[in-house]
Amino acid sequence: MTVQSMTNTDTRDVEATLRQVSELEHAGCDIVRVGIPDTEAAEALSAIVSGSNIPVIADLHFDWRLAFLVMEQGIAGIRLNPGTITKKDRVAEIATEAAARGLAVRVGVNAGSLERSHATEGGGRVEAAALAASALEGAELMSAKGVTNLKISVKASDVRRTIEAYRLVSEQSEWPLHIGVTEAGTPWSGTIKSAVGIGALLAEGIGDTIRVSLTAPPVEEIRVGRKILASLGLVSAGPDVISCPTCARSDIDVIDLATRVEKALEGYKTPLKVAVMGCVVNGPGEAREADIGIAGGREGALLFVKGEMVRRVQPDDMYEELIAEVKKLLRKSGEGEGV
Repeated sequence: MTVQSMTNTDTRDVEATLRQVSELEHAGCDIVRVGIPDTEAAEALSAIVSGSNIPVIADLHFDWRLAFLVMEQGIAGIRLNPGTITKKDRVAEIATEAAARGLAVRVGVNAGSLERSHATEGGGRVEAAALAASALEGAELMSAKGVTNLKISVKASDVRRTIEAYRLVSEQSEWPLHIGVTEAGTPWSGTIKSAVGIGALLAEGIGDTIRVSLTAPPVEEIRVGRKILASLGLVSAGPDVISCPTCARSDIDVIDLATRVEKALEGYKTPLKVAVMGCVVNGPGEAREADIGIAGGREGALLFVKGEMVRRVQPDDMYEELIAEVKKLLRKSGEGEGV
């Protein structure tokens, strides 16, 4: 399972684009897509590909001639939208060239740019069936021209329609699926919509690669995407902080403590379960089940490591004591400096 994102720099600015690609790679991005609005951007791809440690995909719209130019730049693949490159003979030519070069091709259909012949099927509203039909038609054309490394996406900006479209494609084909909710929104609302849509599909066994689309720095898309996969046990996303929602029984500031701990552990790769609990109901049990956990109370807290209560901690020392134990485990795995 791979996590993708797309740069939001000017592709013609090679230095800025590579800087963002590096940030994405460090955050856990597996594949990066770059927009190609014109010839200058296409020609910049060679330097971007050379400077990137992860596969670079060219995102193409409208000008079919750019496809042939970008395929000369050493890219790993191209994304085509049947709604913006509409002439079938041109698409067929692109497919033939991509097949000859052994490039990956994604037929990416979006509700907001669906090709006219399918957009009218819903009487004004783009229906899931129309999204699926357009993508399958495009994929069949690509396959007929010899493209074997092929995947499909069928994205809408609402969760229900997205899920329905992917289910239809999954039922009718065996091609790999790139899944996501397009134009999902800001970090708050977009994360919720993406987690629900992507999570529901993955839980059904639908999806091979994902992108979380947020109106935010691209690195945030990777953080959310990897967390979605980790929540389903599909990847390790490093330390996982679990914490109680707080109630009248909480005698410590769980919100502040959990937030500080989560912030301190950002960027680490070691899979650890860290529990921050605030009362005697579920606290000791959850803390005992974690790799490292703390169960706080009015008189202090109990600190657990690998299921064993190791010591009592004073209220003012909870953060430092918990992080000290986290450091020990991270260092055993080769991490831990700077926590």
